[in-house]
Amino acid sequence: MARESEFLSLSDAALRAVIGPQSRHLALIEDAFKVLVETPGGGVSINGSTRDRAQARRVIEALSNRAEAGAEITEADVRTALGAAVTQPRAEPAGRSTGRSVPEGAALPVGRRGAIAPKTASQARYLEMLGRCELTFGVGPAGTGKTFLAAAYGASLLKRGQVDRLVITRPAVEAGEKLGFLPGDLNEKVDPYLAPIWESLNDILGVDDVRRRREKGEIEAAPIAFMRGRTLSHAFIIVDEAQNTSRMQMKMVLTRLGEGARMVVTGDPSQVDLLNPRDSGLAHALRILKDVEGVGVQQFKSEDVVRHAMVERIVRAYDSDAARSRPFPDLEDDA
Repeated sequence: MARESEFLSLSDAALRAVIGPQSRHLALIEDAFKVLVETPGGGVSINGSTRDRAQARRVIEALSNRAEAGAEITEADVRTALGAAVTQPRAEPAGRSTGRSVPEGAALPVGRRGAIAPKTASQARYLEMLGRCELTFGVGPAGTGKTFLAAAYGASLLKRGQVDRLVITRPAVEAGEKLGFLPGDLNEKVDPYLAPIWESLNDILGVDDVRRRREKGEIEAAPIAFMRGRTLSHAFIIVDEAQNTSRMQMKMVLTRLGEGARMVVTGDPSQVDLLNPRDSGLAHALRILKDVEGVGVQQFKSEDVVRHAMVERIVRAYDSDAARSRPFPDLEDDA
């Protein structure tokens, strides 16, 4: 197949992002598509077959769009874009991230590290569900952005006045170790369990804004046990680490939805920390609610991991081992 060259104009910021530290990003693109990418000035020159150039161009354009939106481009972003170009070469129109457009009505805020946007097709579908469904389940391995995007979406609704409160809850279950007695008031006791959420919100809204909104009651955090008896109206509710809820807890928290409220439930069914994993309310809820009107389910996989590339390889290794050993039968088959 004939190898030809084409030139793609880029701004200085986009060019720096596409090149990467010590030309690492360019090297990844060249290795993935067997192309030669050079930087003669004002852009990049791509040399290779027609198909390989087209795939490399999609990745470069996606990274450029994200850089132009003010986002920091990491190696994880490059690897995600490479995977998207290979598996879905003719996917949705390019957005502000790795070629994924942000669904209408889901204008996400700009975080401290730049514009927030979906990085994979699964994340784009997830955001679309958050805007369309009253109840959305985001399930899959760590590092797929399911909790971060839920927090970003909820923060965007709060900033635009479309909800009055952002309510965050999760079960107070230790991940295989006892934390012992935690001193302080309710917030001080709960905060260690919600550290990932606070980190996300601090990145999205800023530490001062999060603190101010917590003091005003616009952002509230509580263990699932404290949800009993409440009706949450005009709120966006995030139920995190839902694989560690019991069936009764899951039913209780799902029925807290009030007028004008939306809820997203996130979790990883493969990381249940309950004494009896069969009691996980997440697997049970997914089985009985998946066809209910107004419910959306987005299943993330290892290829959706957007942390360090090593995380995806770790997730794949654990998934393979679980498939071989399967200490418990499918929870979905358990009535």
